[in-house]
Amino acid sequence: MKVLIVGSGGREHALAWKLGQSNSVKELIIAPGNGGTAQEGENVPVQAGDIPGLVALAKERQVDMVVVGPEEPLVLGLANSLANEGVPCFGPDAYAANLEGSKAFSKTLMAEAGVPTAPFAVFDQFEQAAGFVEQQGAPLVVKADGLAAGKGVVVAQTVDEALKALESIMLDRTFGSAGESVVIEAALQGEEASFLAFSDGRRIALLPSSQDHKAIFENDEGPNTGGMGAYSPAPVLPAADYERTSKLTIAPVIRQMDKSGHPYKGILYAGLMYTQQGPQVLEYNVRFGDPECQPLLMRLDADLAEVMLACIEGRLDTVEVKNRPETSICVVMAAKGYPGAYPKGMEIHGVADAEKLDGVKVFHAGTALQDGKVYSTGGRILGVTALGADLAAARDKAYEAVERIHFENNFYRKDIGAKGLGR
Repeated sequence: MKVLIVGSGGREHALAWKLGQSNSVKELIIAPGNGGTAQEGENVPVQAGDIPGLVALAKERQVDMVVVGPEEPLVLGLANSLANEGVPCFGPDAYAANLEGSKAFSKTLMAEAGVPTAPFAVFDQFEQAAGFVEQQGAPLVVKADGLAAGKGVVVAQTVDEALKALESIMLDRTFGSAGESVVIEAALQGEEASFLAFSDGRRIALLPSSQDHKAIFENDEGPNTGGMGAYSPAPVLPAADYERTSKLTIAPVIRQMDKSGHPYKGILYAGLMYTQQGPQVLEYNVRFGDPECQPLLMRLDADLAEVMLACIEGRLDTVEVKNRPETSICVVMAAKGYPGAYPKGMEIHGVADAEKLDGVKVFHAGTALQDGKVYSTGGRILGVTALGADLAAARDKAYEAVERIHFENNFYRKDIGAKGLGR
């Protein structure tokens, strides 16, 4: 197979690395890719949001499967456009992608499917939303309805904070058209976990639990980021609870989508909060998480290309999705200043030295390869990922690998996996 991967982050490098191990994959094209994917296949400078450009590339290069990394092209209808040209795509159509593209759509579908989630209300008028906030009191969560690059969510501890969030989203249009309407919901308390499953439209194959670390600083302090690290499995969601949790949070959505005439084909990600009432769904994503993808694919003991093709062709029951018993962990190395302004263009040293450690793989996120040297181009730069017999062993190995990598202005959290060890 000739496979086109869409995207440019650490998730896409992990996908390229894993797909490259498949006996059936003979050629990998990544659009636009990064310094790491350039070492796994061929980077082509077509951006992830350029739907006509991606369709043209897939046709011109006669690819056998397109694997979509980020959510934006799915929400923009890349799977639909590829289907019109007869090109198989791993990822849901635009209607199903609304599970991530519209928080109002997602919450409404959860209510219809009986999925446990926080009580909510949807508003497209500022005055009504503000009145609701003042009536309800705090804490509340205010979410821009549309895609906002993971930044359109404010957990407001006071009414004043919630009103300021509404002003920013609905009046100032900080997130553009994503703020045309908002979802306001009760703030849930507890510990988070990520739970992902492959789906062929009717059947599902569960992946192990994982846990992301969104805040920039240790102890979950400071502003949220795209994710500063992740590990799998997450003790808050043990393997004994996978089936029960799936029946509450994954299976009902797959059934609802099938009923709607838009069978969900791809990977479905449930972001869960473990409250005193049990797991509640915070959100759905329609793609692999980043950085959760990295430790999950390190543990996947199956031919990823064959699994993805089985999802597309509606025959997930013909392949086995197995996982290694070890624990895996990913520590993100970022640029100081991220998620705000940060420097770029730092030369990166020591990746090969880090990968000499058994069970370590360094996934590139914000990097570029120039004349055989790797330079930083983004805020999240590397995802240093390790396998170990248990969480403590994997963690020690990942941080040992981190210490072997050097570039100016680097920054990373030193407590990735600490919650899991605490359990």
